[in-house]
Amino acid sequence: MTPRSTWILTEGLAGTEAPCRGLAAALGVEPVLKRVRVRQPWDALPGRLWLRPLSAPTRDSDRLAPPWPDLLISSGNVAAPLAVAIKRASGGRTCIVHIQNPKLPLGRFDLVTAPRHDGIEGPNVVVTRATLHGLTRAALAAEAEIWRPRLAGLPRPLVAVLVGGSNRRFKLDTARIHALARDLRRLMAEQGCGIVLTPSRRTGPDNTAVLAGELAVPGAFVWDGKPPNPYLGLLALADFILVTQDSVSMISEAIGTGKPVYWIGLDGRSRRLQRFVDTLTADGILRKFESGTRLEPWRYEPPDDTARVAAEIRRRFGW
Repeated sequence: MTPRSTWILTEGLAGTEAPCRGLAAALGVEPVLKRVRVRQPWDALPGRLWLRPLSAPTRDSDRLAPPWPDLLISSGNVAAPLAVAIKRASGGRTCIVHIQNPKLPLGRFDLVTAPRHDGIEGPNVVVTRATLHGLTRAALAAEAEIWRPRLAGLPRPLVAVLVGGSNRRFKLDTARIHALARDLRRLMAEQGCGIVLTPSRRTGPDNTAVLAGELAVPGAFVWDGKPPNPYLGLLALADFILVTQDSVSMISEAIGTGKPVYWIGLDGRSRRLQRFVDTLTADGILRKFESGTRLEPWRYEPPDDTARVAAEIRRRFGW
């Protein structure tokens, strides 16, 4: 048995929506995406203080109205109180699964799944090593076939570099970008590496331009942002993966490949995200990339958190 209807409820941010999509795919359901923003005063209040949450979404948000879904997969601080309100409005019929710490009483949710660095536990909590994602062997194999001819001329070992950007905790400025480019050119000179680099939307056009200019050398490829997106192809074909520490989702997807993954430090501080990389480093999954680091291979069992959470949902709820 599977749920007849499923919603994914988020603010529409890639980092919160991707884990929900991955879980839905692992459950074999076709979800309806619900992307919402909220108005004042709700946007200035923690979810525990929201009154009449279903009145909070802005007019340009997706409509939250009956018929309510059988299963609601939510993620993010805005989605959590809305998910609880939907369950209440459905008379308790809607089953809600929230990804990451909802910052509300855990008993209001049917299931919460959160990585270790969120620091929560309970009878309805499934703790994961990393965040959930939709990365599959089949998807990687398909993208490898697309990108293999395009990257065939680059030297080996091939190093995929996944660059995020500034957020509330970390800063990626021009000085850090120049330093990263110098380190990558050093790898090319000392280890004969090929470099394949993809920026993200948060990297910003100025930083992306610096990377493209600094790495406009034989043996390097920097994605220019034009379709198709090489992200999965780079993960599939790389021998090593380097990821900036600001993105839990990119690190989680990178270690899902089972390849050697190094995290790149940025200016700033987050105790939560530092716990994330520290515990994975202690597990022998991650290593830190610094100026002078020499890349070397190692093996580990890649976490399969998405499949594990999907199996737990089926066990608990009979889906």
